[in-house]
Amino acid sequence: MKMKQILFSVLMLAGYAAGAQVSDTDTITKLIDLNEVVFSVSRTEEKKAEVPFSMTIIDKKTIELENPQTSADMLANTGQIMVQKSQAGGGSPIIRGFEASRVLLVIDGVRMNNAIYRAGHLQDAITIDNAMLDRTEIIFGPSSVMYGSDALGGVMHFYTKKPLLGEEGKMKLKVNAALRYASANQEKTGHVDFNLGFKKFASLTSITYSDFEDLRTGNGRNPNPDFGKNYYYVGRNWNGTADSTIRNTNPNIQKKTGYSQVDILQKLLFKVNENVELGLNLQYSTSSNIHRYDRLTEAGSGGNLKFAEWYYGPQNRLMASLYSNIRSEGKLFNNLRITAAYQLITQERTNRRFSTNYLNPNSNNNKLVSQFEEVGVMSLNADFVKFIKEKHKLSYGFEFVNNIVNSTATSKHIQTGENFTPVATRYPNGGSSMMNIAAYLTHSWKINEKLILSDGLRYTYNSLSAKFDTAKTASPFQFPFTSVKQTNSALNGNLGLIIIPEKNVRFSILGSTGFRAPNVDDMAKVFESTGSVIIVPNEKLKAEYAYNIEVSLATTIMNGKVKLEGGYFYTLLQNAIVVKESRFNGADSVMFNGNLSQVRSPQNVNNAYIQGAWGAIYADFTENVSFKSTLNYTLGEYHQKLPPTTADPSHDTIIPLDHIAPMFGQTSLFFRYKKFESEVYARYSAPKLSKDYSRGTEDNEQYSADPVNGYMPGWSTLNIKTAYYITKSFSVNLGIENLFDRHYRVFASGVSSPGRNIIFAIRAKF
Repeated sequence: MKMKQILFSVLMLAGYAAGAQVSDTDTITKLIDLNEVVFSVSRTEEKKAEVPFSMTIIDKKTIELENPQTSADMLANTGQIMVQKSQAGGGSPIIRGFEASRVLLVIDGVRMNNAIYRAGHLQDAITIDNAMLDRTEIIFGPSSVMYGSDALGGVMHFYTKKPLLGEEGKMKLKVNAALRYASANQEKTGHVDFNLGFKKFASLTSITYSDFEDLRTGNGRNPNPDFGKNYYYVGRNWNGTADSTIRNTNPNIQKKTGYSQVDILQKLLFKVNENVELGLNLQYSTSSNIHRYDRLTEAGSGGNLKFAEWYYGPQNRLMASLYSNIRSEGKLFNNLRITAAYQLITQERTNRRFSTNYLNPNSNNNKLVSQFEEVGVMSLNADFVKFIKEKHKLSYGFEFVNNIVNSTATSKHIQTGENFTPVATRYPNGGSSMMNIAAYLTHSWKINEKLILSDGLRYTYNSLSAKFDTAKTASPFQFPFTSVKQTNSALNGNLGLIIIPEKNVRFSILGSTGFRAPNVDDMAKVFESTGSVIIVPNEKLKAEYAYNIEVSLATTIMNGKVKLEGGYFYTLLQNAIVVKESRFNGADSVMFNGNLSQVRSPQNVNNAYIQGAWGAIYADFTENVSFKSTLNYTLGEYHQKLPPTTADPSHDTIIPLDHIAPMFGQTSLFFRYKKFESEVYARYSAPKLSKDYSRGTEDNEQYSADPVNGYMPGWSTLNIKTAYYITKSFSVNLGIENLFDRHYRVFASGVSSPGRNIIFAIRAKF
């Protein structure tokens, strides 16, 4: 009996969650919901069980329970997405071996991917305030029919909360406030939002501020006792005339990983009548400087670190969208949503190498180089839905997106402030633009209770233009061309069949295609990669095409209390874009920023292959106890043609693709009783072996446990989260992540994950 009491107390008290407004008799959402609905696949409400795509949903209650620091962490909490980080202020989701510009981020129907989304790692997911999310839907696999270019690996569609109208002539005032503290990085977050609703008009306002100090990683290391320890960092000497290598008094503290962020949201809703509503959606996210921790730990010459400074300047994301929802019983549509949006994204990258003497006016190490990017994106979407009797549903529409990119750069002396010219810009200094126009049609046919057919087509036209000012006064890097222009078009389709032979069995098969047109980052970027490597443009780059087939099976047993599901997918990627050795003006190495750098460029390979399998178990054992476990496996490679030899005339070699996560998953046990709710979960990853690394790519072997050959140890963590709901309006939350304080680093990451992290949060709702 004593052991049962101890276990009961641990489940109740050791952990945290952001509290929901519940009472003693409220029912927490169960894991198995056969009537769960989704919105992202056809841009209208439909049952998840009637959709052939593999999906996962993060609803508001789950978000509040998990209470993640960032939206990237929220995605990792699913156990179905691995998230890479180059710095603590980052988070790049990996879906089925695709990452960054090959997966699509969408918020409230507006695509976030823009013309400079790179193929490497992206932290844009953290600009989404998870405190204001109503739900997030993740579609796995190519989804270009509904979403166009970039959706090769999948789509992450974030839905923010809607303003609430008043009821029965009464004004609706709702206020939510939360405070959170986390020990691993001394996080201090405050959030408040309030809704003011009348009969036909409502306003929702939100602001969130977060401050994170330097991140402490775990102390338990096996087998390498030094992996991930931060022994030294760069400061200035006593009189400010040179950089100085400073010994870190606590090597588990990852110096210069702290940052702060502000997120603001304002939504207005106007109900014209029962069939028409109009809305305004304003979102703004900004940050402090975010230091690039992985670059700041790279070794340089003379026993010093390579960089004295390397940081992203404030990353600003502004979105303004106007939308209208129209319902009709006419012949053309039953539902119509029109969304017009404008986004302005500004980014800054600043770096300076380690300098032993600031007074030297000619040293390249005394130059503080900053690159600035500004991207303006205008978009227009119209999405129609028409129901034909009770068995057919048509979704159709069009999309227009136009990107304008401006790229500038400066360089100044660290001591005197003297400006140097010319300075290499990251993207073409004459400006760039990219435009997409598309139309789509999808159809769903419920043949009978056992067969559901889904099909769709989309045509996309893409054009890109970039201009280089090749005058020596404008750019230090002289290109053999003055402009890059390209047009692409693609016809994408999907065909899926759901078979329900018995009430508790569901089988689906899906064929789908994906398309990704090279963007400005692919076609025209110049930048120094890791080590002495420079990436140069390739004006002959072609579009990527993905052909995917997948099968899945789901069944419920034990009278619907346990659900088992799993599946397999195979994706053929034609004209896959990979970074390979290249030449520039006939040379395999060039001088860049005062260093001799090996030349590489994005190039197409004939075919790449990605395949994988996943499985999951969901169980609602009782009203109080639930269980969930997921496991994911992916394999990716491409064939490279090498010069023929006598022994091997074809001389084909198999190269691992980058971005392929090792096998990973998560197992959770949920416990609910009256005012308590708990989750105890283990998160785990297999090792990334040396033979599976793609060399010199975004796999980042230099940041692994074996910086020469690449090797990332496997890891697992035990975590506990609990919430206590004091009243309907107040909750207190306590949690422990990485309970045993293990040191671990997620595959391809340049920063180690948090060590033991004690989290305390309070939430109030009125």
